[in-house]
Amino acid sequence: MSANAQHAFSKEGRKQITLVENHGVEGDAQAGSHVRHRYIARIWPARPNNRQVHLMRAELFDELRAAGHSVAPGDLGENVTTSGLELEHLPLGTRLHLGQTAIVELTGLRTPCALIDRFRKGLRSEMLNGTSAPKFKCGVLGVVLAGGCVGAGDAARVETPSEGFLPLPAL
Repeated sequence: MSANAQHAFSKEGRKQITLVENHGVEGDAQAGSHVRHRYIARIWPARPNNRQVHLMRAELFDELRAAGHSVAPGDLGENVTTSGLELEHLPLGTRLHLGQTAIVELTGLRTPCALIDRFRKGLRSEMLNGTSAPKFKCGVLGVVLAGGCVGAGDAARVETPSEGFLPLPAL
């Protein structure tokens, strides 16, 4: 669990976070009903925020360490770290039930920004899947449908949409 009130690359680790319906992570710079990404907000400030919560699989950190990169939860700006879920392979509209009451609906794949190589040189290329799908492996983004407290070790349950599979778009 991570959040940061400032627009910074990394987020501070926390034992728990509070998800707020149609807002995001309480106290996080990316939270809000309208887009908060600094570049996108300058161009389309009234655009709905489809990037309220950033989720990343814990297994990615092991892969990055094996490739020589020292990266820990929160370092890449994610709010929630999951284990055992292939997040990037889930369909658009998947609902993740986190903790007792929180629900996050997946809206897209996080694209690796140019700042990632400033954080750790050569890290951006590790976040690309080359020719295999999905194109990026730096987590997924979503919106909060139902709020609640989410803590380290809380269960995450996947609810896929009943309609056909649509891959997550790059956001």
